[in-house]
Amino acid sequence: MITVSNLAIQFGKQVLFQEVNLKFTPGNCYGIIGANGAGKSTFLRAISGEISPSKGTIILPSGERLSVLSQDHHAFDDLTTLDTVIEGHELLFKIKQEKEALYAKEDFTDADGIRASILEDKFAEMEGWNAESNAAMLLSNLGIKEAFHSVRMKDLSGKQKVRVLLARALFGNPDNLLLDEPTNDLDLETIMWLEEYLANYDNTVLVVSHDRHFLDTVCTHVVDIDYGKIEIFSGNYSFWYESSQLALHQQNQQNKKAEEKRAELIEFIARFSANASKSKQATSRKKMLEKINIDEIKPSSRRYPGIVFTPSRDPGNVILEVHDLSKSVEGDLLFRDVSFMIDKNDKVAFFSHDPRAMTALFEIIEGKIKPDSGNYSWGVTITPAYLPLDNNSFFNNDLTLIDWLAQFSEDTNEIYLKGYLGKMLFPGEDALKKARVLSGGEKMRCMIARMMLQNPNVLVLDSPTNHLDMESIQAFNNTLKTFKNNVLLASHDHQFLQTVCNRIIELTPNGVIDRQMDFDEYITSEDIKALREKKYGQS
Repeated sequence: MITVSNLAIQFGKQVLFQEVNLKFTPGNCYGIIGANGAGKSTFLRAISGEISPSKGTIILPSGERLSVLSQDHHAFDDLTTLDTVIEGHELLFKIKQEKEALYAKEDFTDADGIRASILEDKFAEMEGWNAESNAAMLLSNLGIKEAFHSVRMKDLSGKQKVRVLLARALFGNPDNLLLDEPTNDLDLETIMWLEEYLANYDNTVLVVSHDRHFLDTVCTHVVDIDYGKIEIFSGNYSFWYESSQLALHQQNQQNKKAEEKRAELIEFIARFSANASKSKQATSRKKMLEKINIDEIKPSSRRYPGIVFTPSRDPGNVILEVHDLSKSVEGDLLFRDVSFMIDKNDKVAFFSHDPRAMTALFEIIEGKIKPDSGNYSWGVTITPAYLPLDNNSFFNNDLTLIDWLAQFSEDTNEIYLKGYLGKMLFPGEDALKKARVLSGGEKMRCMIARMMLQNPNVLVLDSPTNHLDMESIQAFNNTLKTFKNNVLLASHDHQFLQTVCNRIIELTPNGVIDRQMDFDEYITSEDIKALREKKYGQS
């Protein structure tokens, strides 16, 4: 349990939040949300003790253990992978080291024997004898194979280190667990394992994440940082988002009676509380929603970009045909004998064990690189707009955003271009920012504005949620759901894939798996699982 009393944090004159009074209790998972810069990670750092609050207190009960997902990839370079995980339980690791040092002594005394006996009792009480097997199981579940368990951290790749640090945070079932962006650099299968693990976790979890599906699966509550305050709301992210949008809509309905608004909110809550999931978190969430006070539902101050694609013409019957494409990169075969046709109304999720495969395919069909073999052709009526994985080359200049966007527009009228920039949350003087100094999220919003100017009837999107904040991700997702033409999509965002796509094409070194089904059905199908193992297992 974590108790926060009268907390305030400010840097100079900037007040992030103040008068924060919250209690985080066992059996619940709290998803911390807020606009970029609101102070989500800062709040976690204050709870962990990494930084001191400007005012107030943060109290953990005596004897409770706090575990934090470390962001420092080099902090444990000299430890083995297994020891890095076990050391996450600091007291257990210290007892293990002291015990081993005593037994290694040549002049083992009676006093040493008494001390060793005390340590053995403590070690057994903390299930120390299972520590190595438990740590190894966590590592394996997070995709670190046994061959790497004795390797030193400094010899692992960056993506492997991320997984080891996550295992370290989870090790030993800590009483209080703080996770800042735990799904970063994880594949979808590993994220699903983590979702299942946390959805049935008995202790207190606080998590910051941009992954809406992850938050929906694991969270019983949302902790919203808004208006300079921090408040707890019952329910997961989707409940918070839709209820805050409903409250905002009602706020603008001056003529609707209070009783009608109340009835609308009650109906909304009842619909959301009917959650079919059997996890502990979902059961707890359902009970809380059934007891919720409708006065808890409030509009949010968040700003969402206006993403609208208006095709200049309807597509004909021929969209895209791909025949026998193959591609290798740096000696690795990404895919071979890839053939498919895109039909009208297809919204396709492209998927692979190797994410380079989707990028290579998109670069090929956009004419940026050549395949090793095979060919493709777009229909004559098709106007595709491409959002590449790497957009840095577009911004290596000192153009203002107005001049930057003018490069891609037939109409270079300043008022016209400012309209597009305003939709993408660059109002007024922000339109005079230099392209070179933009953040990753700002670059992505500019690239989306560029796509909007093309009036496309096919969207080709490589990792479209990268660098975007939750508000932009949600707005983009909403637009793609209602876009009436074709979408070709590669993404690690589960919610995007599930809510947008109606067809899955998986690229493998031995051809494709092509199914007309939604993403959840695809990844949970035992038949598909067997087929995937066969496709990737062939030499």
